[in-house]
Amino acid sequence: MSDPIRTFRHFREVPDSLWRWKNFSPAEIACRGTGQLKLHPDALDKLQALRDRLGKPLIVRSAYRSRQHNRNVGGAPRSKHMDGTAFDIAMSNHDPAAFESAAREVGFLGFGFYPRSGFIHIDLGPARQWGERFPARAVPFAAETPPAREALAESRTLKGTGAAGVATVGAAGVEVAQEVLAEAQDAVLPLVPHLDTVRWLFIVLALGGIAVAVWARVDDWRKGLR
Repeated sequence: MSDPIRTFRHFREVPDSLWRWKNFSPAEIACRGTGQLKLHPDALDKLQALRDRLGKPLIVRSAYRSRQHNRNVGGAPRSKHMDGTAFDIAMSNHDPAAFESAAREVGFLGFGFYPRSGFIHIDLGPARQWGERFPARAVPFAAETPPAREALAESRTLKGTGAAGVATVGAAGVEVAQEVLAEAQDAVLPLVPHLDTVRWLFIVLALGGIAVAVWARVDDWRKGLR
């Protein structure tokens, strides 16, 4: 027997004892316009099952809607959102094809595709679908860097250019400081001449860093590391 459907004037009124969906909160499922919440256990069970199957977060764009809020956002007159059985899920972190397949497997029947807005609507039915599916992705997500490749953090080339960059910024910072101090009170004027020495030190470090970067890059080419 299914758990009863309950409606709460505000999601903060939902008792902790009634909320068993670990990856979602009442605020995520509540009406965005009023805070009202229709708690539909069967729908939420399927949403949690979908989250478990995919193994990654579901970003809920819209779930329950009060009648007034549904009118305000231009929802269908008999939208399943008003029953608490529909969810609009962002595709920013999902492959749409894999998401649709998993949603069907856990029991969702209604599907609406909104590629321009970046989400898929799912509901408990009846079975139907609308909208144009998302374009196929040749590579859904970026592949991991091959283990054989040199780690960026350990790259001698990056270390050399990083040192040069820091030194260059340091030299520029000294020039700025020198201008500021030049306009300061007489008490700090004796410090200004020493800044020339510091600036040249940074410039030497920058040239050294560039030299290291060039040498490391040439050495990488010799060893076939590109």
